Amino acid sequence: MDQTTLPATLAETRDDFLVLEVRDRLQLLLEFSNELPELPERYADHPDLFERVVECQSPVFIFVEVVDDIVHLFATAPAESPTTRGFASILVQGIDGLTVQQVLDIPADYPQSLGLGEAVSPLRVRGMTGMLARTKRQLRERVAEQAESAGT
Repeated sequence: MDQTTLPATLAETRDDFLVLEVRDRLQLLLEFSNELPELPERYADHPDLFERVVECQSPVFIFVEVVDDIVHLFATAPAESPTTRGFASILVQGIDGLTVQQVLDIPADYPQSLGLGEAVSPLRVRGMTGMLARTKRQLRERVAEQAESAGT
């Protein structure tokens, strides 16, 4: 994986996972699940804005916001799905505050780089890959909408 395209927060998270034994990686993922930020009030009552991540077995929903070229990612995932919630939390915390280009440059295989393939099912890792892919697609849509409304 190219170090230059991986933002510091995501690189640190990956390194935190890779220094651990496989069984401890799952524990770290569960810790992340408890750290998924709450939705801001302006979105709490607007589930219609969120997109279901169909690659996840659990009901995970995401929404990307771009303000002055800075990306904010919001996600919901049920507490009873800690693995999926942990993946969502890693992405939300790792992406929030990055520039549009930094997010688009995140390698698509980032979820596989966490070394969780031995700890969770491939289906779960595929779910996180889906979250990242949908985040990037939404981001491209937001940027296009903003460019269109700016008349460029």
